[in-house]
Amino acid sequence: MKNKVCISHKEDVDGVSSAALIKTAFEVNTVILVDYANMIKTLRSMVSSVQEGTKKIDELYVCDLGLSKKNENEFVKILKQMIEAKCSVTYIDHHDLDKKLLAELKKSGVKLLHSTKECTTIHIYNKYKRKFGSYQAFLAAAAALTDYLETRPIASNLVSRFDRQFLMLEATALSYMISSSQHDSDFLATIVEDLSQKKYPHDIEGGFQRAERHARKVLTVVKSIENSIILAKNLAHVQINSELPSSMVVNFVLGTSGKPVALVYKAKDDINSCIISIRGSNECKVHLGRIVNDLSSALSGSGGGHEKACGAVIPKDKFPEFIKQLDKKSR
Repeated sequence: MKNKVCISHKEDVDGVSSAALIKTAFEVNTVILVDYANMIKTLRSMVSSVQEGTKKIDELYVCDLGLSKKNENEFVKILKQMIEAKCSVTYIDHHDLDKKLLAELKKSGVKLLHSTKECTTIHIYNKYKRKFGSYQAFLAAAAALTDYLETRPIASNLVSRFDRQFLMLEATALSYMISSSQHDSDFLATIVEDLSQKKYPHDIEGGFQRAERHARKVLTVVKSIENSIILAKNLAHVQINSELPSSMVVNFVLGTSGKPVALVYKAKDDINSCIISIRGSNECKVHLGRIVNDLSSALSGSGGGHEKACGAVIPKDKFPEFIKQLDKKSR
């Protein structure tokens, strides 16, 4: 029996749903959910096990994990090593990537499914839809909705197939379940397993209760920072000290501030850095992901993402300059 592994993004519906669809389509044995901070470390450990002969992997699927200038070369190197070890590697993603990098991945033998036009789960559903039914179409629509990509051509077609209110309820609840479980790998694994077994989010045991508790925490944090938001010319930013991920709060700051760009960050003493989430409104006319990738790299950090949603890790002493430059470039 072939050993098949899927590594996917752990922090949102798109990453978790991608893992569920890949598990369904290819009967994957092992699903590993990672964030950007431990993605490369996890892949290094995997390739070391393969090279040492302690573990054989026949097929590897990497989903919804974008790259930055800081890790892209290492990422390509690891996937090449996996292929040299006779492992079939498929990389499916929708984050902005350099064309040269994409060409290098293809040249090395990676099966590449990439486009910024739709979210990753939509790519998976559309590519392998002969393996799927209406349930997986629903999951893909939910992923597009929570990734703010529901107006894209394929996504909008899928979204229109379902009752919008039911879709929004299930997608939002799933998003909050996932966000509330970032330190509970067992429950995240349960979510993937249940979704692969065609359970709707409301059928995941204890899921809606987790979502409700998380919603209350988010609102508490939002109220606590209302008077602490700092307004620059184009950018609103604020620090949070909550256990909540910054990404759960940043859209509230965007709406409250009225600025084209909002930024929420946490100061992490153990790595002497700031963990940052950034969002842009329709008034923002620049590609934030590209700007943040370039800017964070220049400031000894890492970052990147989508046109209107991205993140970064910046050394604390470089954070004021990051804010200054991002505000300047966000016109």
